Amino acid sequence: MGKPNFSDEFERDAVAQITERGYPVAEVSQRLGVSTHSLYAWKRQFAKMASGDTGKDAEIRQLKRELARVTEERDILKKSPRVFRQGCKVRYAFIAEHRDHFGIRARCRCLAVQPSGYYAWRKEPLSQRAREDARQTTLIRQAWHDSGRVYGYRKLHDDLLDQGETCCPNRVARLTKLADIKAQIGYRRRPGSHSGRPSLVIDNTLARQFDVEAPDRVWVTDITYIRTLEGFAYLAVVLDLYSRRVVGWSMQSRQTSDVVLQALHMAIWRRKPKSRVLIHSDQGSQFTSMDWTAFIRAHNLEHSMSRRGNCHDNAVAESFFSSLKRERIRRRTYKTRQEARQDVFDYIEMFYNPVRKHVRNGMLSPVQFEQQQILNAQGV
Repeated sequence: MGKPNFSDEFERDAVAQITERGYPVAEVSQRLGVSTHSLYAWKRQFAKMASGDTGKDAEIRQLKRELARVTEERDILKKSPRVFRQGCKVRYAFIAEHRDHFGIRARCRCLAVQPSGYYAWRKEPLSQRAREDARQTTLIRQAWHDSGRVYGYRKLHDDLLDQGETCCPNRVARLTKLADIKAQIGYRRRPGSHSGRPSLVIDNTLARQFDVEAPDRVWVTDITYIRTLEGFAYLAVVLDLYSRRVVGWSMQSRQTSDVVLQALHMAIWRRKPKSRVLIHSDQGSQFTSMDWTAFIRAHNLEHSMSRRGNCHDNAVAESFFSSLKRERIRRRTYKTRQEARQDVFDYIEMFYNPVRKHVRNGMLSPVQFEQQQILNAQGV
């Protein structure tokens, strides 16, 4: 006896007894002489037809699931190009670090490790070296954030030494690399020509002698622009070559001689030099004006000028502007000139002068370097 062949109407009516009239499947099976297996199969079939689910829809769902899996694996592989060359413990550490972003099994499958091995690794206590790495990585990350994310591993190493930690630069370099901590250096400009004719007005007395033995012997000055949504703002600074400290600065909306005069006036008011100071600048119109010349003569200053178009003759001021823009300005968008001025004040007065480490100063900030030299002179 072959398998009974029921019509579609019969199957639909049989399923309606279960879904619409509420009869139990066993009772309908007994009354109609149909197996419960067939009734359940008919029920599933008509449920799919009612929802519009066809074989094509099921295939689309399967493809979507496959696409989601491939996309997840792609994202995992993009984040772990170097992990494949490492041992299992490094791979396990990567999986643990990204546990909030990807599934455990997906990460194990991509990195060719077993989930059981990962869970066993999680249960093992960390070694003394691993715990020390984690502790010092936390200190390094905090020092990096405190610097505005501009310190590289050398200055971060010096910060750890200041905190009483014992470590070598290579260890800090390794930990910063594993934690993806790097100095944010901004972008570089295309180098241009640095030749130029000597000034016809003032000689280049400084002649790139940037190492000075005492404070308030040689100052350098320059002017740059800062872009804001309100328009350009122009910043003039005066630096002491002895410690690279910004001893005077001014910021205005126009690039006139007044902005550089205000910066130089602040430097004189702050430092009150007791002997004649050499002030070096480029050949900008602000530094060749009659007001600038009169101000220099009135305050017993000696003027020196770079060659035309040669920024290396004023490299210290150019280096400061490069650091300022790389570490602060190019990472922000200023709505107004006042907002830009407040941020420049914060960088110069709260970070650069008192805190920012300089390799030339023996990893001391300009203020700390000057204080240290005073103590050394006093024999303390």
